[in-house]
Amino acid sequence: MTRYHFVGIKGAGMSSLAQIIYDLGYEVQGSDIEQYVFTEIALKNKGIQILPFDADNIKEGLTIIQGNAFKDTHEEIARAHELGLKVIRYHDFLSEVINEYVSVAVTGAHGKTSTTGLLSHVMNGDKKTSFLIGDGTGMGLPQSEYFAFEACEYRRHFLSYSPDYAIITNIDFDHPDYFKDVDDVINAFQGMAKNVKKAIIAWGDDPYVKNIEVDIPVYYYGFDTSMDVYAQNIEVTGRGTEFDVYVKGEFYGHFVSPQYGDHNILNALAVLTISYLENLNIDNIKEALITFGGVKRRFNETFAQNQVLVDDYAHHPREISATIETARKKYPNKEVVAIFQPHTFSRTKAFLQEFADVLNLADQTYLCDIFGSIRENQGELSINDLLNLVDGAYLIDENSVDQLQKHDNAVLLFMGAGDIQKILKAYMEKIGVEQLF
Repeated sequence: MTRYHFVGIKGAGMSSLAQIIYDLGYEVQGSDIEQYVFTEIALKNKGIQILPFDADNIKEGLTIIQGNAFKDTHEEIARAHELGLKVIRYHDFLSEVINEYVSVAVTGAHGKTSTTGLLSHVMNGDKKTSFLIGDGTGMGLPQSEYFAFEACEYRRHFLSYSPDYAIITNIDFDHPDYFKDVDDVINAFQGMAKNVKKAIIAWGDDPYVKNIEVDIPVYYYGFDTSMDVYAQNIEVTGRGTEFDVYVKGEFYGHFVSPQYGDHNILNALAVLTISYLENLNIDNIKEALITFGGVKRRFNETFAQNQVLVDDYAHHPREISATIETARKKYPNKEVVAIFQPHTFSRTKAFLQEFADVLNLADQTYLCDIFGSIRENQGELSINDLLNLVDGAYLIDENSVDQLQKHDNAVLLFMGAGDIQKILKAYMEKIGVEQLF
């Protein structure tokens, strides 16, 4: 039996893929930094061994899965090549896996993880569906017919995949350390779209998505009746958000989502389009939709008296805006407080004014120091450059979280893709609330 070693196993995609391979009956281990990362919980729960990086981890008989953040000069990768072991990049290995199923790729600058999580949950309500979600969750279900997975545009890695379907949630300029401009991003998505076999499901109000040209059907979704798939009669209720769905002008069904915010309705429309195209049982789909509990680090809530503490991965201006909108709609009578940690210096520099504009939508903002990455740990600006643009903002760290206690009837949005959870953890310890991560 093949034994797999994942270099960088705590990476969100790597963690998910390792779990899938383990579920399918293979021996799996991996290595990573010793610092805590939230993805390690699921790995440890399955008994997957996580080792500190060390060349001695690499032994005869292993197949090496190389995380995209790691170069060939990494000590473990170099040792693997010395031993003549098979080394496969993450995206190439995932491409091999998905070819065994009817596959649905979920891509876009924003909303990939939430949509993939919703897709896998809803489809499993009717058909066995294996899945890989960018929150570090993965499951390989034996005898699955379908595979739902998150496909990232960074460094054009998604060009390795040839899925049956692709959902494109949107196209936007991000990853300024790699893409030159939005046209470069559009070019990458065009290349990905050409690889899709059956159909593309895309948000119809995105002007950049409309630039994509393919020879297969494209189903546009949105709120306007001109869309191929659209929602009408939207109502926020005690159960969540209720709405009617129409496909090609014909009534498809009345659905209830336990989530709030326009972006969550759009995600549901994309998922329901897949259900429609694959002729899944609509009653099963309705039942699954209403039971969706969300994905990790996407508006995950903890309640502490009159405060709602939200852990959220939002790290781009558009994502922050959506998170604030969700808080406003779900808790209209509470103050909305943003606690934001910028992720990477290049992204902070590229979107400095946009970050300030969306953070000004909150009632109060607190800022943490910029979090770097493996590829980038310093830059030309500091958190003070953003602080000066946000009205009435304050700096915050683990030692000054007590200032959040004055917001006694508020939604506290802890947002970022770095280690913002340490601020949330410190605050929960301060107020005596049990940590759930």
